[in-house]
Amino acid sequence: MNSPVSLLGLATAVPPHLIDQDVITRLAPVVFQKIFDDHPGMADIFAHTGIERRNFVRPLEWFAEPRDWRDRAEAYVECASDLFVDAAQAALKHAGLEAGDVDIVVTVSSTGIATPSLDVRVGSRMGWRQNIMRVPVFGLGCAGGITGLAIASRLARAEPGKNVLLVAVELCSLAFRFDQASKTELIAAALFADGAAAVVLRVDDDEAGVARLGAAAEHTWPDTLDIMGWTVDPIGFGVVLSPELPRFLEEHFAAPAKKFTATLGLNGTKPQLICHIGSSKLLAAMEAALGLNFGTLDNERAVLRAHGNMSSPSVLFVLAHALEKGISGPAVLSALGPGFTATFVSAELGHG
Repeated sequence: MNSPVSLLGLATAVPPHLIDQDVITRLAPVVFQKIFDDHPGMADIFAHTGIERRNFVRPLEWFAEPRDWRDRAEAYVECASDLFVDAAQAALKHAGLEAGDVDIVVTVSSTGIATPSLDVRVGSRMGWRQNIMRVPVFGLGCAGGITGLAIASRLARAEPGKNVLLVAVELCSLAFRFDQASKTELIAAALFADGAAAVVLRVDDDEAGVARLGAAAEHTWPDTLDIMGWTVDPIGFGVVLSPELPRFLEEHFAAPAKKFTATLGLNGTKPQLICHIGSSKLLAAMEAALGLNFGTLDNERAVLRAHGNMSSPSVLFVLAHALEKGISGPAVLSALGPGFTATFVSAELGHG
């Protein structure tokens, strides 16, 4: 049987520019004038997201100017590095560790490209050892928080006693595209935000931490590449987000979720579900798929309301929110991302 992995530290970070959603709602008809002219009914999207505020790495004025790959890449390297350091240092402090104690660092990010990768770019600021193992991971999208947690957990099990740091950082705002008058870009601009989260893990029988992580699994549906992802052109990334996603989840999410839960041997105990927030529509679809009452996913809605959809870090924000509320007992952590893939990790919350 796999050794449980202790979650020793967890922290989140957001960039400095906090924008109320009603401000963005008022600006949207100006920025997206063509699509609002063509589709007047789209005006309600910003006001009905369930979001009250979001954080961006740049002020709104920055997005009003035309931006190409160079602008976006420079902003990504600078701002993602800052968020990485903020989240990582806070998580290490929570765990009672320093950067020099980290043996392995896993970095998850899909909203920018940096070579050398972020983990080594922040090396002098963090104070890594020269022999630290670096594992940068790209392309997981919104599933990255949980898939990254599963990767980090496996590395911790492979190296008992070693400290593994996971950092998920996404700057979704850098993909906002005002040059494309599409409904998909409008929905993305209404939902997405920037943020980072970090987790410290170790296999140590004497250290329970704030949670214990157990089994992990993934489920990828065939022929679903068009549901979620990026396109690439000279301006930057373009969002791929199928309008059929809520219906797809309602029809298909329950089977892999219940299959994973059945393997945990909980003897009828119903685990707490902690999942990626997506959007208010996706949360409702997941509740319907699992036969939950509308509003059951209240921790997810609280994070969505306060931060918007930050892609991979979002589910770790939900986990932090649940732990702060004192939620304990068995849990299933889940996220969804390009592939199209559902990813799961089991946990026992509330040890520390």
